[in-house]
Amino acid sequence: MRVQLPLINAVHGRSALTCRFRCGDACFHPAPNTSANPYVGDVIATALSRRSMMRAAAVVTVAAAAGTAGTVVTAPSAQAAPQAPAGRKPQGKAARGLRFTPVAPNTADTVTVPAGYAQNVVVRWGEPILRGAPAFDPEKQTAAAQAGQFGYNNDFLALLPLPGERGRQVLVANHEYTDEVLMFRGYDAAAPTREQVEIAWAAHGLSAVVVEENKKNGALTVVPRHHLNRRVTATTEFRLTGPAAGSDLLKTSADPTGRTVLGTLNNCSGGTTPWGTTLHGEENFNQYFANASRATDKRYGIGTGASERKWERFDKRFDVAQEPNEVHRFGYVVELDPYDPSSAPRKHTALGRFKHEGATVRLTHDGRPVVYSGDDERFDYFYKFVGSKRMKHGSGRAVREHNLSLLDEGTLYVARLTGDSPAIEIDGTGKLPADGEFDGSGEWIPLATATARGAVSHVEGMSADEVFVFTRLAGDKVGATKMDRPEDIEPNPRTGKVYVALTNNTNRGVGANAPADEANPRNANKHGHILELTERWNRADSTAFAWTLFLVAGDPEDPATYFAGFPKDQVSPISCPDNVAFDPHGNLWISTDGNQLGSHDGLFGVATRGERRGELKQFLTVPTGAETCGPLVQDRRVLVAVQHPGEISGATVEKPASTWPDGPGKIVRPAVVAVWRRDGDDIGV
Repeated sequence: MRVQLPLINAVHGRSALTCRFRCGDACFHPAPNTSANPYVGDVIATALSRRSMMRAAAVVTVAAAAGTAGTVVTAPSAQAAPQAPAGRKPQGKAARGLRFTPVAPNTADTVTVPAGYAQNVVVRWGEPILRGAPAFDPEKQTAAAQAGQFGYNNDFLALLPLPGERGRQVLVANHEYTDEVLMFRGYDAAAPTREQVEIAWAAHGLSAVVVEENKKNGALTVVPRHHLNRRVTATTEFRLTGPAAGSDLLKTSADPTGRTVLGTLNNCSGGTTPWGTTLHGEENFNQYFANASRATDKRYGIGTGASERKWERFDKRFDVAQEPNEVHRFGYVVELDPYDPSSAPRKHTALGRFKHEGATVRLTHDGRPVVYSGDDERFDYFYKFVGSKRMKHGSGRAVREHNLSLLDEGTLYVARLTGDSPAIEIDGTGKLPADGEFDGSGEWIPLATATARGAVSHVEGMSADEVFVFTRLAGDKVGATKMDRPEDIEPNPRTGKVYVALTNNTNRGVGANAPADEANPRNANKHGHILELTERWNRADSTAFAWTLFLVAGDPEDPATYFAGFPKDQVSPISCPDNVAFDPHGNLWISTDGNQLGSHDGLFGVATRGERRGELKQFLTVPTGAETCGPLVQDRRVLVAVQHPGEISGATVEKPASTWPDGPGKIVRPAVVAVWRRDGDDIGV
């Protein structure tokens, strides 16, 4: 039966308050990427279609791990791809894992879940997790208290097993940023107090907290004062590791060795490694630093005046004029060992420095790590790191230390995409080209290689240290493809295909900005899309790939939208894909940030295989002003991080825009939510 799902037509989207505190009004400033890199349509003469590339595997030469050139692709004569099947009418049930009644778009100030499902708040901002930490009191906050309490604006989530403690797992959460106007009564943005600033420092970072499953249902609750519970903040000591550690570019007056840095900032999404650690991407770090100049900015959007939070008034390391290298020590992938609360977290310079949305890991056929990461900025790039050392199995300190060094040696690559359609067919409206798909081929271009003996740059005119610290500039120089805000990137554990969430880019094709191309086919792209990437031979260490746009988001009634060919009158409307994850059945789950269709943000599941490929269904919505983050889908439970509830322009502690999660009269608090089936069965079966 064809089901028309409801659509809300009101104008919605990210609030100005979110732009202010989350990313320092990045979209209100010129895009940092002013390079003249060719767009996908400029290189159409060398295009090779996804299907043709697979047929021509024998003529593809790949660069070695430490190679100095990207993939060379020899294209056969152009052939038109077959048209996508018209009027597809899938039979039977929805894909296993997606058999639930979709939630209608709505603006309810709550977490709305499908019929037959229940939920609970697992942990809120301010809840004590360390021994000695006091109960949360919004009127009596202190930095010391916050350092022992769950942090603010939870984003990425991971659940790791806890051997020997039945029914318990370790929950790890990012705390991306702070909304001071929603945290402190009477907050004066022009004159924050030292105590408010130090509370904010303590509210950033990471939390590790043991949670326990209720035996009667799917609820999770915190185990307070567990020995593995931990807070990592903006003042925790970190190790800088990898090829740039000790570089002159990373040395400061407080750290003349260039190997130790205090804190982590703006951790957005992340990943879980096969060796049992978690990765966390430092994203909009630039907004915390003040008084940069053109010479010190190096294309990262660092402000020339005071910062929003005025931290530079209380610690000179946030003043670029006084400490020009401190900002070079942020923008990395952080690795945390949740099983060793005494260990120093690491910042891996070999994975490059940019606005990491996250970092997800898969292993090569011979056990080496491959890490994918997007640079969340308009017209920036996405990257891959291929490690050179194999993961070891087993227990013991020696094995653990070896595995913790896996991300320090290998080659960092950036993506260049080529479309397979004539440029005239990509008109910026989102209309499909004649072959019925937006698709093409791509190459991973090597930037630098790190070894135990040193590092080698593959970018002319840049040293290896410069590549790893000013990675965006390296991407510019080698002609990487400008994308529409590459965010989370996840490989499908069942098929090996890799999915790249591109949230939006309203500057695409506007004025002198790069026009639409086959990989970013809409001008003024406000809804975003999802790229599906197939590594050549399905090998994670390949330097060639094929790509197709799996999903072009927006109102299904808009002809510019596309759902992998699935009938559009049977899908939920979706806008601004952000974080992505996979369920045990191989379905892709998508959380949104800044929905432009009038509904609150939410979580969606979509089939990636079979005759129902492209069938997308909304699983939940989040409260007023909130963003859906950190989706984690297990057999019997879905977890989401409800980030920045009540973050609406004009909202304050005194005038809240939301009453979630504790009701009227209580301060609005970001929190983690668990959802499960009331009958105890698996999700969506």
